Amino acid sequence: MDTARNSPDGALMSLESAATTARSGFACMFSTSDEYDHALIRERRARGRYEPASPGSSPWPMLMLIGCAAAMVVLALLLD
Repeated sequence: MDTARNSPDGALMSLESAATTARSGFACMFSTSDEYDHALIRERRARGRYEPASPGSSPWPMLMLIGCAAAMVVLALLLD
């Protein structure tokens, strides 16, 4: 049998070491969520996850603008 666990001092030391071990699992190197977000984005950029978008990479915004303008012209002609 383990005599350290049977004695009050041994039980207290065992409990303190267990508490220290449990506390170390909750340590976080970021003090705010903003710091975590910035570090996460910086790490993902370093790995090449986010590619810089070029200004003319997608035709959808221009097509949507032209479509909305055409719809407004048609609506104006129909209501006039």
